[in-house]
Amino acid sequence: MQIGMIGLGKMGQNMARRLLKGRHKVAVYDRSPEKVKETAAFGAKGASTLEELVGLLTPPRAVWIMVPAGKPVDDTIQALMGLLKKGDTIIDGGNSHYKDDQRHEMELRPLGLNYMDAGVSGGIWGLKEGYCLMIGGDRKLFRRLEPIFKTLAPPEGYLHCGRVSAGHFVKMVHNGIEYGMMQAYGEGFALIKASEYGEALDFSKLARLWNRGSVIRSWLLELVEDAFKKDRNLSLIEGYVEDSGEGRWTVEAAIEAGVPMPVIASSLFQRFGSRGLGTFSSKLQAALRQEFGGHAVKKKR
Repeated sequence: MQIGMIGLGKMGQNMARRLLKGRHKVAVYDRSPEKVKETAAFGAKGASTLEELVGLLTPPRAVWIMVPAGKPVDDTIQALMGLLKKGDTIIDGGNSHYKDDQRHEMELRPLGLNYMDAGVSGGIWGLKEGYCLMIGGDRKLFRRLEPIFKTLAPPEGYLHCGRVSAGHFVKMVHNGIEYGMMQAYGEGFALIKASEYGEALDFSKLARLWNRGSVIRSWLLELVEDAFKKDRNLSLIEGYVEDSGEGRWTVEAAIEAGVPMPVIASSLFQRFGSRGLGTFSSKLQAALRQEFGGHAVKKKR
């Protein structure tokens, strides 16, 4: 199939490369000409403007947006509204708020433009392992674009979650769960470190052990192992844990729905607290965010 990719950051460029490996025809645009040039070297058609990108695609066009949530997404969609034609489709694959999806669909529908939202999980490992995709939008449109989703995802790694905004809602909750899991791992290793047994234990080996048949095994625990291999005591980083928004939105949605969410809410507040305390638990969570998403960590001076 043919698709346009807007935004060639840590995930967008790798997604374009995975699509190219799957023999799709990919046109790309980014504000950075260097990023466009890099991706074109893998076989994509590079565009220097959005207008040029749209011109490289054959109707009915599909354009995938991978830019930061909020104003960057709004501005990009606003620009595309004047360039795309009836029957074309915009897919927002970033971490937008699900209520923004509902607004975007209402803006695009009178113009005859289709809109889909795709929650994407996989971080910087997605090029090799594939991306877990949670997709919202019209089911017939989903079926038409399914070859794109199938290429981006690992086997059984994509799902039509429902109407527009369902994909980003499910991805939001996914990230909230991630917060809670990371908090639990961080607290557990912090307790062991503070105990009389902590000094003698190799935490990378312990994480590896727990991934061999244990009920708490997970990919996150594999990344815990990697983080401790690189820095046995996480002494090179600050225990400063950022939050990118989805955890806050998950707690807000829980409040609106009246659903108790003590673990995820607590993990969010612990991230706020990490920005002054720098505990060992926070160090591990910061290290995990770097391992799966390439997120920057604060280095000790």
